[in-house]
Amino acid sequence: MDYRFLLTGIKNILINPSKYWFTINSENISVKAVRNSILLPLTLLVSVAVFSGSLIFINTELSFIYSIFLGIKKFIVILTTTYIAAIILRETTYPLDLGRSFTVSFRLIVFSLVPLLLCQIISSTFESLLFINITGLYGLYIFWAGAEVILKPQHHKRIPLLVATTVVFTGIYLAIDIFLSMLTDRIFYSFFA
Repeated sequence: MDYRFLLTGIKNILINPSKYWFTINSENISVKAVRNSILLPLTLLVSVAVFSGSLIFINTELSFIYSIFLGIKKFIVILTTTYIAAIILRETTYPLDLGRSFTVSFRLIVFSLVPLLLCQIISSTFESLLFINITGLYGLYIFWAGAEVILKPQHHKRIPLLVATTVVFTGIYLAIDIFLSMLTDRIFYSFFA
């Protein structure tokens, strides 16, 4: 894991996304590098925040095992949603004549998630700061800037691409979260309650 890449990547994508997308595109960063240096560390931090926030502030009546389940569930939800959304984005770009590259789709999804994941770290630790998640919508602008630099869509294809990706990601996230919530609750109350 490259911590320097993580910190500079977060700083650059948040401060000047348009300029940083040119750097990302020119360096041709691999899926493995993006996954190991950006996605996994941030997802792990979100999972730890969910665990600690649940343990300290929310689940005072339940055992710490439930908090562990919540952390693991969040980790699985974020990773699964990211990969499925990248696959669907790859398949969506093909009919729009924007190429068909999983690497490009994965980079777009992961770097667009950075603001949301940072907000999730704060709001999962301190539930009273849930409103901060609205700043995660900055990821839509990051996606827009990245799509312009990497995919170079025609003007009339930009909005449908952004809307489709947002709807798909949100739908996948909610479906997986609801399914895993039901599953973890059933397992917890069957074996640990």
